[in-house]
Amino acid sequence: MQVLLLIIIGAAAGFVATRIMGRETDILTTIAIGVIGALFGGLLLRVIVAVGSFAFGFIGAVVGAVFLIWFWDTYIRK
Repeated sequence: MQVLLLIIIGAAAGFVATRIMGRETDILTTIAIGVIGALFGGLLLRVIVAVGSFAFGFIGAVVGAVFLIWFWDTYIRK
């Protein structure tokens, strides 16, 4: 079922991509472009999300630590 869904989504994505780029291709090439593009794009997005997740986690940790220091200085240690 997943392979069929990948082919359908790949055909749609390939069709849209070939129209955006102004290419006229046959249906098999269009599907191949879409499926390979989906695999490449999915991998690229996973890498971006992983790197972004690490960066946002680090930023959150720094903000949390700064808040904790501020809270300690303001309310605990007087």
